[in-house]
Amino acid sequence: MSQPAPIAPAAFPYRLVATDLDGTLLRPDDTVSERTREALAAATAAGAAHIVVTGRAVPWTRHILDDLGYEGLAVCGQGAQVYHAGEHRLLTSVTLDRQLAGLALSKIEAETGPLAIAASRDGLAGEVIVGPGYQVQEGPLPVIPFTEVADLWAAPLNKVYIQHPKLSDDELASVARAVAGDLVGIVMAGPGVVELLPLGLSKATGLSLAARRLGAKAATTIAFGDMPNDIPMFGWAAHGVAMANAHDELKAVADEVTTSNADDGIAVVLERLLG
Repeated sequence: MSQPAPIAPAAFPYRLVATDLDGTLLRPDDTVSERTREALAAATAAGAAHIVVTGRAVPWTRHILDDLGYEGLAVCGQGAQVYHAGEHRLLTSVTLDRQLAGLALSKIEAETGPLAIAASRDGLAGEVIVGPGYQVQEGPLPVIPFTEVADLWAAPLNKVYIQHPKLSDDELASVARAVAGDLVGIVMAGPGVVELLPLGLSKATGLSLAARRLGAKAATTIAFGDMPNDIPMFGWAAHGVAMANAHDELKAVADEVTTSNADDGIAVVLERLLG
């Protein structure tokens, strides 16, 4: 009696796997689990490309990509930069109009009172400069303090960061959008991280540029994220997956919610899709 032929596993349905870094690909200790590495490698072996899409500018992303052995394209700086990790080369970069950003800051401070300010300078070696009172998250990368306002605007910038002593991140972002949203883009990218960006810039714009270089389309992209700055990326991709630890605004627009970044949420979904 002949045996039935084995059922072939279903083909992986996506050509592009886009992952945010903090709170998504990275665990709380800023590492990537072996399980997640293996799931991404399996997706790549099945014909998909993995692309990192992060709010971090290139200088704050490069060491993580190098540690992962990541050699493809990455979208950094909330979509401002397309970076070739294997060649350590910046392919595209969009900078903030400093005059508009200064006007936006004035409008926001007229509404909220004084803000603590930091900024990310453009380029492969762009420094993060930090003004008085700005609370910097602990990490391995240095920042440069500044006290004179002129120093803030002395070189091209990708973004400006703002903090308020009393308002929550969501409240600050909401006020900033109401009074300056016609001048700059405003996103809440993580705890204590409200950013002013070039108007119209988002992770989706950077991802679409990188996808075109990779020959991939929105219709064949799955995206993973955890914060409101990932909403445009979810809107662009065919399928958006929020982590269990994600902000409620992102969960509200996600196609599904997986387990947390601490519990291999990316791997859980990819393993299911890979069969």
